[in-house]
Amino acid sequence: MPASVPLPSAVIDDSAPPPVSVSGPAHLLRVTALMAGSCLPVLGAVLIAPVLPKMQDHFASIPGAKALVPLALTVPALALALLAPFAGVIVDRLGRKRLLLVATVLYALFGTAPLWLDSLGAIIASRALVGVAEAAIMTCCTTLIGDYYSGHRRVKYLALQTMCASASATAFFVLGGAAGAAGWRVPFWVYAVSLLLAPVLALALPSPAVREATKRATEGVRPARRPFPWRQMAGICALTFFGAMVFYTVPVEMAYLLDGLGVENTGVIGLATAVASAATVAGAITFARLKRSPDPMLPTVFAICAAGFGVMFLAGGVPLLVIGAVINCLGTGMLLPALLTSAMSRLEYEDRGRGTGLWTAAFFGGAFVCPLVLLAVESAVGTLVGAVGLLGLATAAVALGLLVARWRAWNPARTASA
Repeated sequence: MPASVPLPSAVIDDSAPPPVSVSGPAHLLRVTALMAGSCLPVLGAVLIAPVLPKMQDHFASIPGAKALVPLALTVPALALALLAPFAGVIVDRLGRKRLLLVATVLYALFGTAPLWLDSLGAIIASRALVGVAEAAIMTCCTTLIGDYYSGHRRVKYLALQTMCASASATAFFVLGGAAGAAGWRVPFWVYAVSLLLAPVLALALPSPAVREATKRATEGVRPARRPFPWRQMAGICALTFFGAMVFYTVPVEMAYLLDGLGVENTGVIGLATAVASAATVAGAITFARLKRSPDPMLPTVFAICAAGFGVMFLAGGVPLLVIGAVINCLGTGMLLPALLTSAMSRLEYEDRGRGTGLWTAAFFGGAFVCPLVLLAVESAVGTLVGAVGLLGLATAAVALGLLVARWRAWNPARTASA
């Protein structure tokens, strides 16, 4: 049965020499530029969250504004999830660097559009276009990390990408709140920062497509046509879709869970969320330092996430709820780089853009449906904490399924006889 076939093991190979320098000022600038570019989609996801109530008041006379205004926050993630696979195809055909530079400039153009737009529909449309640019930026940055680095260096920088994204989410939320004090349009000026980043990317990033083509022409090697690894990517993308729901549950629902315990102080809610975010960063650091292949770690990582959900479900007070959130986020901090490293290890250079696009679509698709799924489960079971408990059971089941799949891969003869 196809469901019983485990994901092929992703082995970390440090034998291949890196195609770029891994030390010195050029290396530092390259890594900094890639991490900054990877933070732009996070900027689009959280920056305007604090000003949504003010937007709601401004467009109160518009029919359906109560439902439409939140779309300004969520529609970029939906556009990113839908278009990332197409961005991946374009990356493989046109080149990573060229598309990244164009998308970075368009990001500033679309991101600042609400400064001059008066129509709510036009603002939502501009936000969807931000998601289009984000799809290209995220796919290009992740693909370039895979191009430039291999082995444990790739693991390190993919984990660093997770750390930067998690830390920047908190920073951008604070920045959006501070800028929003001057008016709901003011935070949109921040999107112009990508215009400053574009020349840095142009300067710091070599063009791996040109380097690869030159190498092949010099060696007289003609690349053989081979099929795209659809089966392998389907498995890891399905796991990533579910993993994204696990990843986003605490950031999205923590305030509501605290409210259910009677906590209304925004300072306490912000502190609890910040502590959980710090645990995500700690998990990413832990993953990078373990220096192990990602696939054998996935059952344990999902089990840690499930344990965190279990503690949150049983929590009768704020301290235990925060402890459960920290345990869960420690696991999700390891989960995201583990899934991404596992996906990248299955892709050759010619397929890396398309494969990264599929993975990005799976992750942001899971992020988009996360609150919708929890809302539906909450309606069925009656409470949000009950929905979190059921998600914990599902996460534990995934961990067990991965463990069984690995056991079958290690014991093929015994499995066949059984």
